[in-house]
Amino acid sequence: MTKDQIFELFRRLAEDNPSPETELEYDNPFQLVVAVALSAQATDVGVNKATRDLFAHVRTPEDMIALGEEGLKEHIRTIGLFNSKAKNVIALSQRLIDEYDSEVPQDRDALITLQGVGRKTANVVMNCAFGMETFAVDTHVFRVGNRTGLAKGKTPEAVEAKLEKRVPQPFRRDAHHWLILHGRYVCKARTPECWRCPIVDLCSFRQKIMSPPKARSTGGKAG
Repeated sequence: MTKDQIFELFRRLAEDNPSPETELEYDNPFQLVVAVALSAQATDVGVNKATRDLFAHVRTPEDMIALGEEGLKEHIRTIGLFNSKAKNVIALSQRLIDEYDSEVPQDRDALITLQGVGRKTANVVMNCAFGMETFAVDTHVFRVGNRTGLAKGKTPEAVEAKLEKRVPQPFRRDAHHWLILHGRYVCKARTPECWRCPIVDLCSFRQKIMSPPKARSTGGKAG
């Protein structure tokens, strides 16, 4: 994909959605760290459902410690791997209190020392909470990067490095949001909806699906 094609790709995605945001619900950087840590192998919808009541009572690391691991589990037990996630969230909350004056650090190297926080989570926090130009590569971004030819790589780290190198201004701040949303709602894993894709002519994916699947007949007679 050429530089001009990449620019046009993001121009069209930006035209469709000028102000993309994460679909996770949060009010401050601490809540965002918690939400992203909980979102591993879970949907944003599922995480939001669990955290709405949680975040009404928990706004700081101190609040989380006061709630305790068992109390946290009661809020998040609908989320996959909730036992290990609860343990991580309590541990990262205590670490924030002990080492960072209860503030979420803005440095990736510091963020990834927090329990349950990997590079992707750190990139999301840096981007969404602090406005930094980072590229969080989840399954959607990985798929879209490889399918389109925008950023091919065998690992999330390789795709991230390609995006870091290839995404131009003024799109860098919001690029990963556009790619996540595009992968979630258009460039789906099993059946990419190429027939309604705004960047289909720029995409190098060979097995494009250019018409929606026909509705299955239910058979039988009415009445």
